[in-house]
Amino acid sequence: MFSLNLEQLAAWDAESGHLNVVIETPKGSRNKFKYDPKRGLFLLHCVLPLGASFPYDFGFIPSTEGSDGDPLDVLLLMDEPAFPGCLIHARLIGVIEAKQRRDEAWLRNDRLLAVENQCSSYREIHSAKQLPEQLLTEMEHFFISYDEMRGKKFQPLGRFGPRRAEKLIETAAWAKEKKEKRS
Repeated sequence: MFSLNLEQLAAWDAESGHLNVVIETPKGSRNKFKYDPKRGLFLLHCVLPLGASFPYDFGFIPSTEGSDGDPLDVLLLMDEPAFPGCLIHARLIGVIEAKQRRDEAWLRNDRLLAVENQCSSYREIHSAKQLPEQLLTEMEHFFISYDEMRGKKFQPLGRFGPRRAEKLIETAAWAKEKKEKRS
């Protein structure tokens, strides 16, 4: 049986030093896919309503674990959409820090922002602060609407640059490693 073992990938590529991003859902898709580590497959998680679609490729950083128990989420800016399971080398540009309400509990569920390394449209972007304010507002609105549709609440807490995002990855990689040692 064919399966992917994405848990063996590091958050950062050892040779290039670039961020590893695994795409779950391509830009423009109404289908939200999610990686299932037990099966080593990508599953259809939900379908967005007519007229709604992912504004950019959406994926995760391997070998990380956020406070919600999932790998850290990343919105990837690139010229053309990729496909679920595609490994992309990227440049981290920042984070939209946020909390998400599930049932009665609030959990941190940040959205890292990155640019694909060979992207020509965003080649000059090295920090989220360089993105137009309207674009960042629309990104936040997408996640607010997406969560609302699923009976959750997404509340942005702030926008920060690549250094803060790197620290979040370090913390999430440490949390994942600590959990694996306990298992």
